[in-house]
Amino acid sequence: MEDISVITAVHHPLRRRIYDYLLLYGTAQVTAIARALDSQVGSISHHLRMLERAGVVERAPDPAGDKRASWWKVARRGLTWSTDDYADSPADALLAREAQRQGIRMQIDRLQRWHRSRRDPAYAGYDGSNTETTAWASADELRDLSARILGTIREWQEGIDLDDGQERVPVFVFAHAFPTEP
Repeated sequence: MEDISVITAVHHPLRRRIYDYLLLYGTAQVTAIARALDSQVGSISHHLRMLERAGVVERAPDPAGDKRASWWKVARRGLTWSTDDYADSPADALLAREAQRQGIRMQIDRLQRWHRSRRDPAYAGYDGSNTETTAWASADELRDLSARILGTIREWQEGIDLDDGQERVPVFVFAHAFPTEP
């Protein structure tokens, strides 16, 4: 189970963008992150420290050995959690539900931006996918599905050779599995 401080740290809109940036680009300098995210250096530094306290990012040595620059990298990849994980603490459950709402808003926003920009020449040859189904499952089987999906995504990520010369764009993958009615 994730500590609630990790969940709330990552689900702040700017901190989530910082985390995603570091997931994609690896080790980066504060100034580069600020420029890429169109934010102030001071704000990025503040949010990086909050992510650091949560154990999500960590300081990295400057590749050039310059001690004046602040470099950062991801300390851990991916989060899997459920609001049910926090049922024993009403305060944590409230924070988890808000983080979940924030996450869903971000996912829907990214999906809508993709649909608005899918004709952009930069995405020629890319076709976003949608996979969905309805099935029967017990609570344990649903947890097993979540673990399998995460494992498949990680295996897929590790199989991508970023040095093979192919052009790539960032890709966002999200999945939800939950009880429903037909």
